[in-house]
Amino acid sequence: MKVICSRERLMEAISIVQKAVATRSTLPILDGILIEAEDKVKLTGYDLETGIECQLEADVPESGSIVVNARMFGDIIRKLPEDVVTIESGDNFSIKIECGSAHFSIKGQSADDYPKIPVVEDAQQLNMKQHLLKDMIRQTIFAVSTDESRPTLNGVNFRSDDKTVEMVSIDGFRLALRRNEFEEELPKMNFIVPGKALAEVGRILVSTQEDTVDIYPSRNHIMFNTGRVKLVARLIQGEYMNYRSILPQTAETTITISPQTMMAAVERASLVISSEDRRYPVRLTTNDEDILTVSASTEIGTLREEIAVNVQGSKIDIDFNPRYFLDALKVIDEDEIAIVFNGNMGPCVLRPLDSSEFAYLVLPLRR
Repeated sequence: MKVICSRERLMEAISIVQKAVATRSTLPILDGILIEAEDKVKLTGYDLETGIECQLEADVPESGSIVVNARMFGDIIRKLPEDVVTIESGDNFSIKIECGSAHFSIKGQSADDYPKIPVVEDAQQLNMKQHLLKDMIRQTIFAVSTDESRPTLNGVNFRSDDKTVEMVSIDGFRLALRRNEFEEELPKMNFIVPGKALAEVGRILVSTQEDTVDIYPSRNHIMFNTGRVKLVARLIQGEYMNYRSILPQTAETTITISPQTMMAAVERASLVISSEDRRYPVRLTTNDEDILTVSASTEIGTLREEIAVNVQGSKIDIDFNPRYFLDALKVIDEDEIAIVFNGNMGPCVLRPLDSSEFAYLVLPLRR
């Protein structure tokens, strides 16, 4: 095998597939990146749960394949000068890497021993704009649970039906829902994508308006295909929580506010709350004069801030974990939102004013 390519493009491809390379695996071959060279060059990382393939534009004087240790390979290419890189395999799986005046020779492994990424049939397909899916992932991924005793919550529930796509995540303390309406009829889908794999999809996707991604789910796996990059992940099996029954349909109190204003106030309150000690909440109260008071009181200090808002309904006096509020506020792109409360112990929901595009539910803290 002999490959000639730019160092910059090679480094970019390594960075993409390296996210799927196993760490501390009992199979040494999984510590490596599979390099396959024919008309084009394809790099693959696979940890038996998530596989990423990335195509690389390159000259291929001699086709072939080999596996190279991912960490060492990435470190070498990263330190090379900005120049053309030549990679050539030799006897006993040796690999020569040359760039400018640098000449490396390292040991590789046989590509025959590298496990195959599962093939996902494309019988059912959903095509989306990459920038839209990237936003939907950003606006839900933060609420994925890390509690392994509830495995279905370790992923994002993806649903499509009629002309609607929904993504939802729940960690037991909060819920993040993102919805998007399409003009065309969509295939009916309902699956759970592991949070780790979906986070990598979000990093792979681009923010341009025209690029699309094809989504192929099967019984056990899902593939995201951008054309240049393919990610295949094992789906989480099981029934996802009925999140529609969790979201309250009533509103005892509704506050209309700029999310940026609310976020700034909660961030200031967080300054007096130790990051190591989350026992201390941020307190939200309203009075009869359309004033929301954000306050915090800890051993470090206190904060009290009054914000003019539009309040409809009953007064509130309620405590929240500030991080849960901030995580939701940071991903909202609206200029104004409604924050809905149902009593001082009921969940609050952050919603858009005139659509159902998103909903972020946060449970209060008991006093």
